[in-house]
Amino acid sequence: MVVLVMILGVFVAILNETLLNVALSKIMADIGILPSTAQWLTTGYLLVIGVLIPVTAFLIQKFTTRTLFLTAMSLFTLGTLAAAVSSGFGMLLLGRMLQASGTGLLFPLLTNVVLATVPLEKRGSAMGTIGIVITFAPAIGPTLSGIIVEHFSWRVLFYSVIPIALAVIAIAYLKLKNVTETRNPKIDVLSLLLSTCGFGGIVYGFSSAGEGHGGWSSSAVLIPVIIGAVALGLFVWRQLTLAEPLLDLRTFKFNVFRLSTLIMMIVMMAMFSAMMLLPIFLQGALGYSPLQAGLVMLPGGVLMGIMSPITGRLFDKFGAKWLAVVGLALIANTLWQFSSISLSTPYAMIMILNTLLMLGISMLMMPVMTNALNELPPRLYPHGTAIISTLQQVSGAVGTALLVTVMTNGSKHFLESAAGTKADAPLPILAMMAGMKSAFLLAFGLVVAAWIVSFFLKRAQPSGGGGERVSAH
Repeated sequence: MVVLVMILGVFVAILNETLLNVALSKIMADIGILPSTAQWLTTGYLLVIGVLIPVTAFLIQKFTTRTLFLTAMSLFTLGTLAAAVSSGFGMLLLGRMLQASGTGLLFPLLTNVVLATVPLEKRGSAMGTIGIVITFAPAIGPTLSGIIVEHFSWRVLFYSVIPIALAVIAIAYLKLKNVTETRNPKIDVLSLLLSTCGFGGIVYGFSSAGEGHGGWSSSAVLIPVIIGAVALGLFVWRQLTLAEPLLDLRTFKFNVFRLSTLIMMIVMMAMFSAMMLLPIFLQGALGYSPLQAGLVMLPGGVLMGIMSPITGRLFDKFGAKWLAVVGLALIANTLWQFSSISLSTPYAMIMILNTLLMLGISMLMMPVMTNALNELPPRLYPHGTAIISTLQQVSGAVGTALLVTVMTNGSKHFLESAAGTKADAPLPILAMMAGMKSAFLLAFGLVVAAWIVSFFLKRAQPSGGGGERVSAH
């Protein structure tokens, strides 16, 4: 019951995270803002999550499960209400940031509850159930958003979520019990400031570049990234010298955790490449509507939802290594196929390729994450969860920025080399396709590197008291 209540809360939060993307153009027209302003609704959301997640390790140890979950859901619901009734951009942005502060707490908290309550041999199945939520919600989000925005006001996206969120709060208030042990850790204020500047600067800088609102030479990109990188370096140094760090980076002393985290970061980049580039291609080159572009993602999301509990059970039986090897091979092959799509590629073929990509991702994301956390001693669970969640957010922002840059440069190079030549299609569309090919080939190369790393994965053996020794420096 505890896990089910929390899963429902996470589902609502993640669904809302993806609802807004298709609706941005309607919001811009309705409240009279430019794209450069509207991008803050996405960037601000990512920024709050990027800043908040590193602190979750401290919060999970300090407060009870029940208190944290009810607080997170209340913040999310309050933000949803603020966004629904907002009369201008400021109120809407505040609502989105309150939503993000709730969402950022929920997933690390849920993962820690599973680690605390589910025996080692059944964790794969439990994490597979969570996988249904974190894969199915983003998949149906764009489609659902497309249908709602086509027929109703964008505010319905927020109003429709409020009753579900209130129901989750009511059930949690009545049924949710405390399952994680609390202690009284001290918070290091300097670590908190460095973490905020470090992760916040990097996520903001790369998100600005990734959303096409500034090239790499733009001060809006360079200054936050440089400040973020310096602050992050100081943050790492401080965590390694503190007796009680905000985020215990000694988790990286565990080999399986280290390799698994690297694989997950690369897969996040690959997943973002498809989720971002495919809608651009479908709408910009093939002329499909936002709803049709959203529908391409739906079968893949449904299949991921179906496969998550299956791969969870396979993980419990066989471990993560071969699931990761096969899954990454499937992802690499699909990205290679994506690099050769053209104006004549049928809509159904693109849908099938995206579905195969999502199948590959479902085979390895939750098994690899569970395997990584299984190696850690219980004392390091909150830190391991926070580190993985943070690095996934950062790699998503970095991957998006990197792939957009490669696509833009590929398009420019094509236009320069094709100037004055005759072509069967308008040059801007052909240039977009050339840029997309370059981006997908880069994603393919990254996944091949992760595939090679996956052969070195081993089944994690719990460290027992070893973590106490590692953490006590």
